[in-house]
Amino acid sequence: MNIQRFTAPTAREALAKARMTFGDGTLILSNRPTDSGIEVVATGEDTLAALDRNELARQGKRQPSAQPQAQSFTQPRVDPDSQVVDDTTQLAMSTLSFQDYVRERMLRRRHEALSGQPSLEERAEQPRIAPINVRPAPIQITSFQAPKVTTPQPAFRPAPQAATRPTPRPAVSQAAAPAPAMSQGIVDELQAMKTLIEDRFNTLTWLGQARQNPIHSNLMLKLIRSGYSPALSRTILERMPEDISAPDAIRWVMDVLTRNLRTDASASAIHEEGGTFALVGATGVGKTTTAAKLAGLCARTHGANSVGLITLDTYRVGAHEQLRAYGRMLGVVAHLAHDRAALQDLLGLLGNKKMVLIDTTGIAPSDPRKRDMLDVLDLPGVNRLLVLNAGGHGDTLDDVVASFKTGGVQQAILSKIDEAAKIGPALDAVIRHQLLMRGVTMGQKVPEDWERADATKLVAMSMRSPTKSAFDPKATDLGFFFADSSPMHTGQFHA
Repeated sequence: MNIQRFTAPTAREALAKARMTFGDGTLILSNRPTDSGIEVVATGEDTLAALDRNELARQGKRQPSAQPQAQSFTQPRVDPDSQVVDDTTQLAMSTLSFQDYVRERMLRRRHEALSGQPSLEERAEQPRIAPINVRPAPIQITSFQAPKVTTPQPAFRPAPQAATRPTPRPAVSQAAAPAPAMSQGIVDELQAMKTLIEDRFNTLTWLGQARQNPIHSNLMLKLIRSGYSPALSRTILERMPEDISAPDAIRWVMDVLTRNLRTDASASAIHEEGGTFALVGATGVGKTTTAAKLAGLCARTHGANSVGLITLDTYRVGAHEQLRAYGRMLGVVAHLAHDRAALQDLLGLLGNKKMVLIDTTGIAPSDPRKRDMLDVLDLPGVNRLLVLNAGGHGDTLDDVVASFKTGGVQQAILSKIDEAAKIGPALDAVIRHQLLMRGVTMGQKVPEDWERADATKLVAMSMRSPTKSAFDPKATDLGFFFADSSPMHTGQFHA
């Protein structure tokens, strides 16, 4: 009798080995876990057929009139010369118990095949292999309303789906098993597709309204020409009241810009308030000249002995001499600090001064020395004043503000207003980053070319019709500005 044992790490692999040996007519006699894996005892249908034939022959000799129970079933044809018959003859069972067991399993298997129930091989896999539901869970797509503030996402690319092979279902199923949760990657791509659809529909709706409403279109074009970013322009105009006249609309926009431009108009001027201030910023924005102007204003109000000047600029040629020349003109001594320890000593020496101004080295946002310079200024009582060039490009100003931004309220000074063709980009950066304007400078006169930050005046200056240039967009170009732009985060925006 050809009965073999197959051992594998899993029941599926053991069954595969059995099927490779006996073919499609493989019968599983038993399976059990062992130390080396799952052990499966299997044989072929021809072996059992030979056993049945031998048993029927033996029973016919004892009871010729008896009819075998399984005679009604079609017996498979067995070659008399095959090795199976010889094995059956040589390995005759000593008892009838095992033959009865095998015959019973054979009859049960045929009965289950006729009734549509799973076979014995399938039952052997079920206790150790969890059934896989190859039908994905239904995706419920609910209606959504496009929000006013969206973030553009990359285009949705459906993930390739591999063909899955259905696995047999269990014999008894009380309730349908819940569908497995979708992978996080599919969820993220679906969310990206939803966000992209929302952004595109929102953009199309916005552009359609702008074309239908000439006031929206003209104000949008005016803000873009004035240097304001598409994000801020769209955020403002989306909140503009409907049915408003053109003069009221422009006044409303300027009022919104004025309210969101933070200044120290309600507090004391910086030179009257006093304190220790370190002027930081990029190269060539006018930090040294601004320090001299603030020192001159404080000396004019409180006397020359109320001001202290310190420079950390040991990199630029003649930087110390420039601050010393301003100091001699104002009657103030300028000190040089090489490191953090020297700066601490000088701050202790000048602790009784009304205002102490620290001039620093101009450093680009990507310069690796910036971190060392900011660490030197990380001292108690030292406030940072970010000096921004009013004529700078919007992206450059964004990079500078993000690089030098500190925790809490970030104070800033707008320099070189007289050299800027448009101050819209600078005001746009100040509004979006919620900086506190402490003053503006224009010209080289010390200390005359200094003004307190007046939001109304600055907004009116930015909205004046600039001179036509090659960079001014046309009304037909507005779609390019707003196709991939998203409104700014309005957590602290007041409209």
